Parts: sequence; C-alpha cells; structure tokens
Amino acid sequence: MVAKSHPRRQEPDPDAISPGGDPRNATYAAATGDVGPNSAGEIEVDQPAILGYHRVLVGLMAWQEQGTMDLSIIIPAYEEQDKIARDVRESAEFLVSHRIRGQIIVVDDGSRDGTAEVARSALPQPPDGVFVEVIRHAQNRGKGFAVRTGVQRATGDFVMFADSGSCVPYEETLRGLELIKSGQCEIAHGSRKMVGCRIEHGQPFHRRVCGNFFRWFVKWLMGIPMELTDTQCGFKIYRGDVTRRLYSRAVTDGSVFDIEVIMRAREAGYRIREFPLRWVCDPDSRHSIITSLWRFPRELWTIRRALRSEEGVRSG
Repeated sequence: MVAKSHPRRQEPDPDAISPGGDPRNATYAAATGDVGPNSAGEIEVDQPAILGYHRVLVGLMAWQEQGTMDLSIIIPAYEEQDKIARDVRESAEFLVSHRIRGQIIVVDDGSRDGTAEVARSALPQPPDGVFVEVIRHAQNRGKGFAVRTGVQRATGDFVMFADSGSCVPYEETLRGLELIKSGQCEIAHGSRKMVGCRIEHGQPFHRRVCGNFFRWFVKWLMGIPMELTDTQCGFKIYRGDVTRRLYSRAVTDGSVFDIEVIMRAREAGYRIREFPLRWVCDPDSRHSIITSLWRFPRELWTIRRALRSEEGVRSG
C-alpha cells in the first residue's frame, strides 16, 4: 500500500517573476502564450501572448498548489496518440511503486492527431503524489523546443525526459538517479551502445549506419568526448537545478539539442556519466532520416555560432 502523499505547500518567491526556467517564469509564458493550467490541470500553448498580471497569478497558484517534486518526467510527443496513454500510465506506475512524488509533463509538439486528448484522458484520477500536465504547441517546433517547454514547467529535484513509445522501462531511471545521488555526476545519460546494455530489438541496418556516421561527425566537428557512446538516446536524467540552468540557455529546437546541452554542461563543469539500458527499438519512430540529413548540419552550425557568440561576450 502506497503511503498517502500530499503536496508540500510553499510560499512563492516574490522575486520569481523573472527569467529562471520554472512555471513562474514570466518570460517563458510570454514567449509561448501559456495561460496556466485549466480546471482539469491541462495547459494549452497555442500562440504568442503578452503575459498579464492575472496570468502570473494563475501560474503562481498552480505552482504553489503542486509544490516541489522529487522527480519531473518530461515526455515530448509528436503524433503519438497510439502510444502516449501507455507512456503516461507506465511513468505513473513507476512513481507510485517507488513512492516517488512526481510530475508527468507531456508536451504535444503540434500533433495533427489526438495525442494531447489521449494524454489528458490516460489518468482521469492520478494517484496521490502524482501530477500530470499536458502542454500542446499550436505548431510543430521540434523535439528540443518541446523538451525546453517541459523543463520550464518542471519543479523536480531531479528532471528527466523519455521518448514516447516505452522503448526503455522506467525502472531504468533508478540507475541514473543513483549515479547522481551518489555524487558521481550531475547528469546521467542512458546508453544503448555501452557494455551491459540489453537490446531486445535493434534498429534497422540503415539507421545504425546513419547513427554511427552522425556520432563520428559530431565528435569530430563539435568536440564531443569520445567516451560518450550514445549522445542521442532519449532517456536522460539531470539534477534539477542543472537542468534549469542548461535548458534556459539552449537555442536548438530540433533533434540535436542533446549536443548543445552536452557542450554547455562541459563548459559549466558538470559531469556526465552513462549507464547501460534495457532497450527495444520502436519500429513506428517519428524520426525521419531524410529530414535529418539536411537539418542536422544547420542545427550544429547554429549551436557553434551561439556558443562562440556567448564566449565572445564573456571575453569582451
């Protein structure tokens, strides 16, 4: 029997209406049009808007009611109406079974199907200590943008994101959390490439070839450490304050946002450790190899330019 858990009420920080990467961030709300949760605990992000005083109060009240979480789980999703309900339920089951007080934040990145609606109905009555939010973008902006949106809402002591499709059992989260809690790192990456992994159903040959080329190219061009075996795995865990610091500075909207976050983490002196995963390939992946071939170089160039510009500002 899971012990009954109630939100820890906290007084909002009077200085919090400023950039900072949590639900109280007025800059975030103004940029996305977030008007705060509705009566069902859902959030719609449909168009840019100027954040008014009333909206600030709504956001503060929602944050105060929810309080600080142990773990925030962000699930970015695009046209995943057939999978997202399972994602929400499995993440909630994980939190309850380990008595973890947590958030589940689904970010529908402009899907044309019923992803947001299915996510909202997946847990009509969430278990005690589990809070579910559904955020929907009006248009598709990219996985990086979706994860950043989720981070803006996350209040957890630890924050993670997991791809939709249940490719990795949520039990694997415990291995990453232990690395961080034991002081071995501030960021724990799941890996499908290191010794100890259990791959139940691997990727098709063409995806493996493209993935290997991408890893080589990125390590050569961007200086990513060779010891990182799987930069693009969609199962990553962060210390909460580290998440908010890194993602508040990130600029990459697309799939290579992981590379930017890694580079910013290294620049800030944060340690990254990998841990082996149990993993099964999702044959219904939304990741397009063809689209990636022309988007990746442009996004990598954007990352290099942004980081060099920031370095120039600091040195100047």
